[in-house]
Amino acid sequence: MKIETPLHAEHQLDQLAAQFEHWRQTRTHSGERFPQALWDQAVALASALPPSRVAKQLRLRLTDLKKHMAPPPPYPWALWKCRRHPPGLNLPPQYRSISLAPMAPDCASTVPPRHCR
Repeated sequence: MKIETPLHAEHQLDQLAAQFEHWRQTRTHSGERFPQALWDQAVALASALPPSRVAKQLRLRLTDLKKHMAPPPPYPWALWKCRRHPPGLNLPPQYRSISLAPMAPDCASTVPPRHCR
């Protein structure tokens, strides 16, 4: 979606509001999510107009619109936040954990043992 002027953006916002309303009236299930194409257009308009105004006219929650406007998280954070992925998932070399060499015996004796009850 190319936005050239504020007047053009206002016109596109009106058209997008009609598309959202049409989708709401023709959806098959009440809990169905908005199509990604509608979100993409809303995000494009929110870059040219105030996001609060876009959200209000499209009848969206501002926090949901802002979530779609945010860039995707970096690769490892996306995996750590998603609990469905096992911890041993193959990661690129720059994100793999490193193994530390064991401590020398003389250093280990200087660390007091921890007592558990």
